[in-house]
Amino acid sequence: MLRRAGLDPDRDLHTVVRAPGDYRLDLRGLHDGSIDAAYVGSTMAPEAVAAEHGWQLLAWVGDHFRIPTVGVAVDPTHIAPDDPAVQAVVRAHRRALRVIHDDPDTTVRHIRTFLGGQTAEEARAHYETFIAPYFTADGLADLEVGEAAITAVAAELGVPADVTAAEIYRTATTAP
Repeated sequence: MLRRAGLDPDRDLHTVVRAPGDYRLDLRGLHDGSIDAAYVGSTMAPEAVAAEHGWQLLAWVGDHFRIPTVGVAVDPTHIAPDDPAVQAVVRAHRRALRVIHDDPDTTVRHIRTFLGGQTAEEARAHYETFIAPYFTADGLADLEVGEAAITAVAAELGVPADVTAAEIYRTATTAP
């Protein structure tokens, strides 16, 4: 992504690894000039932040890697996917996906609680751009989207795309 913006990540950047979550420290660093660029998580609606401050958005992770949907993952060496507790989580997850998919007003209200400082219009735009097109009510991954993402990321990194979306994403669930 950065190469398209004219930057070589191996030569042009000095990275500082920080825990994700609260991006206000990074935004303050951009404001005071102590850093030149920051990776700001999608929960901040990077386009809105850049527009508000007159900054340039260099790249958006979603340009390459669009997550087909969110899911529930378990390590079968620790708990069986058909364990009743796992299936309860899957059912709750599907209920949440139905709300995200079928009730945009409720979803936008919830988005505003964790985006912090977003107007209703900004939260709605975030939902319509980054959430609504990609979240399905069934919780199943779109393997074509996954394959395109894997290919794009591997090409960007200069490594072989030797894993398939089907190997990463389960396309069926046990719980109805």
